[in-house]
Amino acid sequence: MTTGKGTGALPARGSDFADAWREMRGNGDTQFAPVEFPAQEPPPDWLVSLLDAIARLFAPIGRFIVAIWPVLMWVLIAAGAALLLWLAWRTLAPEGTRAKRKARRGGEDWVPDQGEALALLEEADRLAAAGDYDEATHLLLKRSVGQIAAARPNLFQPSSTARELSADTRLPEAARSAFGVIAGRVERSLFALTRLTQDDWTAARTAYSDFALQERALQHHGLAA
Repeated sequence: MTTGKGTGALPARGSDFADAWREMRGNGDTQFAPVEFPAQEPPPDWLVSLLDAIARLFAPIGRFIVAIWPVLMWVLIAAGAALLLWLAWRTLAPEGTRAKRKARRGGEDWVPDQGEALALLEEADRLAAAGDYDEATHLLLKRSVGQIAAARPNLFQPSSTARELSADTRLPEAARSAFGVIAGRVERSLFALTRLTQDDWTAARTAYSDFALQERALQHHGLAA
């Protein structure tokens, strides 16, 4: 009986498949015939003429490149090697060379005008020599704010504080560092009512001088070398 059931089921499945196949073939929405694409029109004569003229124009150049390729290949290899050496030198150059190159760049590595910086330090030194370290340090802060505001006017808002400016990453790192040292002393003088000492003034002056006169120091270092 098992065999009889099996032999009886197979024809039924075959019959169903044949009926389904005939139904699908008879459905006009299904494409069975090969699709014939219309023949492409040849390009216009003017385009053929233009391409032919371009080919004739560049043919001598191509032949010339092929003729000099053994030499040109070595020239390109030498140029690539020189570029790699230059990139390696920029990356691995001694610290002094990188600092000198960095000092020459504008934008992020801005420093105050050397004449203005020297004049400010001279004026502040006179106040410090008279023992007025608070006013000397405060003068450095006010003038350095003015110098930074002139160079980065978009950084300053009426509500900006000295501590906010010293943390603003849009300022050069050297400027932020110097500005933070000076601003910290002035805040202590004004808000903590603590008179600044000579050590405070020396720290503020050194911070400003190292930042503002870095190009001058590099020039002297270069001459000494």
